[in-house]
Amino acid sequence: MTEVTFWILTALVAKTRHGYAILRDVEELTAGAVSIRISTLYSTLERLERDGRVRRAGEDVVDGRARRYYELTDEGREDLEAETDRLAAKLRAAETRLSAHRLGPARPAPATMSWREAW
Repeated sequence: MTEVTFWILTALVAKTRHGYAILRDVEELTAGAVSIRISTLYSTLERLERDGRVRRAGEDVVDGRARRYYELTDEGREDLEAETDRLAAKLRAAETRLSAHRLGPARPAPATMSWREAW
């Protein structure tokens, strides 16, 4: 799953949203670290709709502009849950490895003796 897909699906977990609300939510969720371009948002939403992960949930006109609303499908929720599990497993593996190497400096490898020193 791409990062853009992950954040769009995450934004739609809470409720039905229109495109600009999804963009704002992603920026809020990521503290501004992820910013999605409009063209990327709508092409991703179209793909997610074709794949059955999101569906249109209505449309209205505000200030002369059409707003399309989207919602997460059960399949989209399942995919997001699977991705969350995969990311959590990666995090646990990295944390385990890092904590093992925080315990102190690495021990030097045992010195090897030359055949002359052994005699």
